Formats: sequence, structure tokens, C-alpha cells
Amino acid sequence: MPFRVGSGHDTHRLAEGRPLILGGVIVPHTKGLVGHSDADAVLHAVTDALLGAAALGDIGDAYPDTDPKWKDADSRLFLTETLARLNQMGWKPVNLDVTIFAQEPKLGGAKAAIKTSLAHLLSLPADCVNVKAKTGEKVGHIGRGEAIGAHAVVLIQQGEAAR
Repeated sequence: MPFRVGSGHDTHRLAEGRPLILGGVIVPHTKGLVGHSDADAVLHAVTDALLGAAALGDIGDAYPDTDPKWKDADSRLFLTETLARLNQMGWKPVNLDVTIFAQEPKLGGAKAAIKTSLAHLLSLPADCVNVKAKTGEKVGHIGRGEAIGAHAVVLIQQGEAAR
């Protein structure tokens, strides 16, 4: 069976007055991520990784922020539409590893909910999804609490044996 690996990254700045949504989960915090859509950096990174693995460009190509259709969109839509495209091509995700970079809030308590959400969205068993959280060690825009970033690596498989 053919396999492919994709890598995705996304970063959004934090601002007051917006909900903080990571991996489709609302995380309690005084600030949220700013973007054209709901700015879910985790789902953007995962979507980007899936698109990359299937050689379909990147999230900006597929869901451009210049298109008013995506204004304030729920990022779960980007992921489900991307999965549908991959499924049509015969590709299915096998496993996912995500790292979230955030100085604040501390994400230890949210990681399990984010993992559950991602496993559900990708139709994967929970033991095929991993979520890690790292601080910025007070360095750079993440370390100063100005932004949150995410990096995702995904393995996809083609063929009937794919999940």
C-alpha cells in the first residue's frame, strides 16, 4: 500500500474579544486567535498537512482568505472538505501528531479534549492521534503570549486497506 507523509504549520495572533478554539475545542482563555475564519491554528495545521500529503497545495490555495465564503468559517469545514477530497482520491489518514505552541494558556488540561476532537474529525482511533503542548519559553511572539502556533504531521494511506 502506498503511504505519504504531510506536514502543516499555522500561527495566529491572540486578541481579546475572540474565543480561543484549538482542534475544534473551545479553550477557556481571556484571548482568542485572530484570522479570516475562526483561526483554529490546530485545524489549519492538520488541514495543511493532509493537503500536503496528497500533493494538493496548501490551505491558502484551497481556502483563500480573499474569498468572503470563508469569512468567520468554522475550521472543521476546511478539514471535512479536505478529507472528502482525499477520500475521493482513495487516501485515508492513518495517524496524526500535533504540537501546539502556546505560552498561555497552559494546555495540559485541554490536550485530551483536543485529541478526542481530532480523532473524531479524522475518524481515527484515539491511539492514532497525539497532541503535545509546548511553551515558547518566553521567547519570540509565542513566548510573549502574542500568538499561538501549531505543527502537524500526518500519515495517509491509499488503497482498500486504508482506514
